[in-house]
Order: sequence, then structure tokens, then C-alpha cells
Amino acid sequence: MTKRIISLLVLILILATGCRTKKAQSEAPETAITVLTGSVSKISSSDEISLSGNIEGSKTVRLGFMVAGKINFIALYEGQTVSKGQMISSLDPGSYIIAREMADIQVNQVQDEYNRLKAMYDNKSLSESDFSKITYGLQLAKAQQKLHTRNLADTKLYSPIEGVMLKKLAEVGEITGVGLPLFVISDIRKIKVSAFIPESELHKIKTGQKAEVQISSLSDKYNGKITEVGSAADAASRAFSVKIEIDNPQLVIRPGMIAEVKIIPEKINEVLAIPVGSVLHDYNNQSFVFVVDTAKNKVSRRNVIPGKLINDKIEIISGLIEKEIIVTGGNQKLAEGSLITTSK
Repeated sequence: MTKRIISLLVLILILATGCRTKKAQSEAPETAITVLTGSVSKISSSDEISLSGNIEGSKTVRLGFMVAGKINFIALYEGQTVSKGQMISSLDPGSYIIAREMADIQVNQVQDEYNRLKAMYDNKSLSESDFSKITYGLQLAKAQQKLHTRNLADTKLYSPIEGVMLKKLAEVGEITGVGLPLFVISDIRKIKVSAFIPESELHKIKTGQKAEVQISSLSDKYNGKITEVGSAADAASRAFSVKIEIDNPQLVIRPGMIAEVKIIPEKINEVLAIPVGSVLHDYNNQSFVFVVDTAKNKVSRRNVIPGKLINDKIEIISGLIEKEIIVTGGNQKLAEGSLITTSK
């Protein structure tokens, strides 16, 4: 009987101790989760346009001789600067000198004949028709003289612009024909970036608009402006050509370089934005954030509709209002109603 009483007392003691433990556990304070917070704010959304393009000279000419012949001189190599009016090449003038001399002789001969017959015409000893023939003959001889004089002058080729020799397509000793392009010279004191823009973006740009150009090979940025916008789309890509002009006083930018262009539309909008890491996604791919109740130091889930990325932030189309406090870091451990404390 005594043993039974002792066992009963032990059982009562164990049950009482368990109840006190459960009560103590139920009354334990909830642990706050440390997070980072921030406010919803408006930022400028310029909706900038990024393009890739090639560098071209502001003016490029392809030069060749107006007469045929054998090249006997080339003044420049590719990459060298050229002055306006500088002779860049010449042909062997031998045959053209002879042709001009023959034309000179012909003019002298016809001139003497003209002088003799004119005296007769003045004395009424020569008919009007015979004098007209010698007059036309003299004019023809002088025209031939001018032609051969010009052909001789055309054996020398001069640059019509100041620039840089981009291409030299001939060598001394080669025979060239009339009008064949032998040299390419480009004026690069101002250069142009030639790029293409999709038709969906075309309405955002116009001539005179500013652009920022970065040339990776030079590790520099340059300010330019749009000078040309194509009026017809490329048949294959359905994109429109755009040209951006840049000053190049040091002549360090050369045609053929690759450039990255950023065009900032003149109209700048303000949008609500939050840090990218603030937005989470559930199993249904629903975007949401945790909004902070500052009075209770607790969070609640809020579904949002995100927009485009703007640097390190993301636009919020709906779901939040300006100046609301949200969790920006440490939100992976949170749930609806979680108690929080902010990190210093």
C-alpha cells in the first residue's frame, strides 16, 4: 500500500512538472529576425536606347586618275595624314607630253595658215566659206591643245580634302585605267557612328538629340549628337539607319572602330522603384515583397507587379505606394507576420 502511494505521488509530480514546462514554453517570447529595410521611392526613368555601330569619317572620297597610264609615284602610305591639295600620286607623263607637243605644233601650223588667209580675206581675195573653214580649223586645233594640256595635268592626282589615307589599292609600276579607285581618303576631324535602330524605338529619337558614345578600344567616352535618321527601313532587318557625329580633334578615333551608343530620350519619366533583391517569387511565380508595420515591427506579404530594370533597381508598376517601408535584405527567412528588427 505504501509503495502504491509513493508511485502515485511520483506520477503526480511528473505531470505537474510537464505542465509547467509546456506553459513556460508557450509563454517564451518570439525571436525577432534581423533584416534591412528601405522606403519605396521615385527615380528618373530615361528609357535610354543602346546601340552598337561602326566609326566612319565625316567625308570619305575614293580617288582615281582621269587618264590611263603607268603609276610612277605614290606619296603616302595607309594611315598617314593628307593635306587638302597635296599630290598623292602620279602617272608616267611621257606619252601625254608628246601628245601636247603635237597639239602645240598643230596650233602653230593652223595659226600661220589662218594669218595668211585672213590677210587675203581682208583684201577681198578669199571667199567667206574658205575663211570660215580655216577659222573653225584653228578653233579645233586649240581645243585639241586644251584637251592634251588637261590630260597631261591629270597625270598628277591631288587630294580634294584634308584627312587620312585609309586605303592604298595600287603600287608604283602598275598600269591603271580611267576612273579606277586607287586611294581612299577620309576626313576624320569629325567622325560619324553609323548604327541601326529598331522601328519600335524610332519614335524616341530625332536629329539634334544628344548621345553618349563609348569606344572600347580607346577606353573613353565622347559626347555626340544625331545628325541623320534614315527615312526607309532596311529590307532584311526592318531597322533604320542612324548617324551620330563626334568631334575628333586629336584624330585618335579612326574609321572601322566599334562604338557603343547610348541615346537618352528628351522626355524623362519618374517611376516607383525598389532594390532588385526586395522582390521575391512564390511557387506560382507571383512576385511579392514584405511590407513593414513600423508600429508593431512586423511584416506582411504584399503582391506586386514589377516593371523594367533600372540600374540596380526594379520598377514597381502596382502594389506599393511611395514612402512605404519594405524589407530589402534578409527577407528569405520571413513569413507573414514575422517579428523583425532592423540592422544598424
